[in-house]
Amino acid sequence: MATVVSMKALLESGVHFGHRTNKWNPHMRPYIFTERNGIHIIDLQQTVKSLNQAYNVVRDTVANGGTVLFVGTKRQAQETIKEEAIRAGMPYVTERWLGGMLTNWVTMYQRITELDRLEKMRDTGEINRLTKKEGLLIEREINRLLIRLSGVRMMKKLPDLVFIVDVVREETAVHEANLTNVPVIALVDTNCDPRGVDYVIPSNDDAIRAIKLLVGKIADAVIEGKAMRKEEFTEEEEALAAAPATTTQAPPRPRIEMEVEMEDKDLLGESTLAKMSSAAAPRIEISAPVETRVDADEDIKEEEAEEEGEEETEEKSEA
Repeated sequence: MATVVSMKALLESGVHFGHRTNKWNPHMRPYIFTERNGIHIIDLQQTVKSLNQAYNVVRDTVANGGTVLFVGTKRQAQETIKEEAIRAGMPYVTERWLGGMLTNWVTMYQRITELDRLEKMRDTGEINRLTKKEGLLIEREINRLLIRLSGVRMMKKLPDLVFIVDVVREETAVHEANLTNVPVIALVDTNCDPRGVDYVIPSNDDAIRAIKLLVGKIADAVIEGKAMRKEEFTEEEEALAAAPATTTQAPPRPRIEMEVEMEDKDLLGESTLAKMSSAAAPRIEISAPVETRVDADEDIKEEEAEEEGEEETEEKSEA
């Protein structure tokens, strides 16, 4: 496999120079090649191997839709971190690391939302309705938030990777990344503790040329990962376009023709049919036969005639 950077380029950039022997960290012993003039020399073979591994991790993470947070607040790294992060389209931190940037991301995101709100007030002219003092306070707040949050204002969630320059200076960032289980890739010098770093790149973290070389390679990995992701999307779109237009559809539901008479037992369940049969049981009505009714009517008429005859007889006797 081809290496990301050649040994010659690392030597020319001064990546192999460590700190003085009296300022070293014993946990960096496996990454130190030798000592020369009271200065530790870093093993560049391990640097090349570690850089290749970190390059692949960053590329694959970005290809899967992940984000990488670039962190470097020391003066030698600020400009390089900002330029390379912007070139790669990734969030960055070049000013003071705010405590809780990862462990209290909810509050940080609220401050980013507040920054957007204040800028909207300024751009729409709503700030002009306030007093002059209130307007100045809002302007100062906008500038303060821009200095600290301008690099991460486009970050909507916790990053998938954190790339750090100078582990000693960014100790809080390493600690928060470990608490939130975010993998850490870092340039680790001979005076640093590599135990909190997941992917150690032994390197000089003070020389501007060394920082620019290695940070540029990580940014290249991000750009390559984005290109791979775009290629995958393009291939999927081409596959969908080349696929036949016919799509699998659910079979149509059978239509019930009106000419076919279907009985209740074909449409209803057993329990429903049982209820209907019990409710529709015939009622027994006691009614007199037709002949009996006719006889009763004739008896009534005879009685009425007899009563009328008796009344007439009484009237004649009285007369």
